[in-house]
Amino acid sequence: MPEPRAENDGFGLGRSDGTVPDVSAACRAVLDEADPRIKVKTARKAARDWRRGCIAWGFGTTMPERPARTDRPPLLPPSRMPKRGRGGSPRARIAMLHALAHIEYVAIDLAFDLVGRFGAHFPQRFVDEWIAVGAEEAMHFALIERRLNAYGASYGDLPAHDGLWEAAEQTAHDPLARLAVVPMVLEARGLDVTPSLISRFAAAGDERSARILRRIAEDEVDHVAAGVSWFRFLCDAARIDCVQNWQSMVRLHFRGMVKPPFNDSARDRAGLTKEMMAGLAAPCDLTHKPNQSREGGNS
Repeated sequence: MPEPRAENDGFGLGRSDGTVPDVSAACRAVLDEADPRIKVKTARKAARDWRRGCIAWGFGTTMPERPARTDRPPLLPPSRMPKRGRGGSPRARIAMLHALAHIEYVAIDLAFDLVGRFGAHFPQRFVDEWIAVGAEEAMHFALIERRLNAYGASYGDLPAHDGLWEAAEQTAHDPLARLAVVPMVLEARGLDVTPSLISRFAAAGDERSARILRRIAEDEVDHVAAGVSWFRFLCDAARIDCVQNWQSMVRLHFRGMVKPPFNDSARDRAGLTKEMMAGLAAPCDLTHKPNQSREGGNS
């Protein structure tokens, strides 16, 4: 990877001595940004700079245990989250959009943490793919936040839960576990629930939000497919059975249940075959696990 010089642009991706950051430093800059709108800009700039060869290959910077956050939204345990309703009222639609915005916001950090924490285990195309995913998650957040603004609301106005990042903490030690749980379980849940959300917004006359969710849903198939592909890559390299290992990882590291109904067509497009799903649509081991969200959602 070439290492051209770059000026400091105000987003933490340039260095005062004129050198450029490595991959892990660029990822850390995204994770360390607490302001959602600046995080979006930082993520998208990191993706542009990587494509242009303005970020060096290297993993000398450690990832934080938790990304930086403001005090908005307040984070509650999933069990204390208020019910959102079914989208028939503007208030219910705001609640649904806010929940989706939070999922997309956390997904930015999940993608860049995956690269910065585990990228050294993979070839360059892994970094190419997941930095691009992070930029898409940033775009998704911006689109949904704009819809919230159209309703007179903003991200942070309502509480949210931290189940997605708890899953990242639970799998911070192992790239196989991270891929098995985050893209292949939690993000895959978005493939199942998004069609009904689209229908609710369309039925309420909010076709603009429905169009945004349709666009996001297409991207999410590719994101889940990336998780499946790289999970298979590691299994093949270790000469272990992909299906059995995924099921084992889910039972070990995911609290809750992988529950139907499933969007079989979207899951199949993403590479989550019926063979892989067989035997997992049942309660998993609940011993000594954090209180992860059982809902999942888009990311």
